[in-house]
Amino acid sequence: MEIERINEYQDECFPQAVKEEEKKVRKVDDKLFLIPYYPNEETALAWYQNLELCRQVDNIDHVYSLERLRAMYNYLDTHGDCYYIQYEGVLVGDVTLQENAELSIVVCKEYQNRHIGRKCIENMVALAKEKGIDKVKANIYSFNTQSQKMFQSLGFQKTGEETYERIIGKSGCK
Repeated sequence: MEIERINEYQDECFPQAVKEEEKKVRKVDDKLFLIPYYPNEETALAWYQNLELCRQVDNIDHVYSLERLRAMYNYLDTHGDCYYIQYEGVLVGDVTLQENAELSIVVCKEYQNRHIGRKCIENMVALAKEKGIDKVKANIYSFNTQSQKMFQSLGFQKTGEETYERIIGKSGCK
């Protein structure tokens, strides 16, 4: 899809509710797009039915209920910029830049280890920079070494037992 067609694509494919001026589809690369959040419970709930993923993300030993999913998305959508991750035309996760400069990301298990998360976090750091935010952070559980490595590869520094921060523009990353 050509970059100039992204907003046309959004107009054709997404509900009126997501056509707010400040929430546009963000092109990450030719295969990867960030789609502004809209209610899509059937697709999203499937990601949160993986017990290992729920442990990585929330340190819980149960999968999400529909009520928990709705509450999470309601919070993320009203407290930041929440996007679905679309890879090769398929929604595969979500990513959010919260008002407090915290980044969060979930990529369903089937699509992990393809550098999707890394590219999406880079894009969210760029969004933070566009918004004038000078530092972003992520909370990552101590056992989640996969996420720790990914965030550290993007210039995030460990600042607490489970806290990572990146000063924007000073890490040497793209």
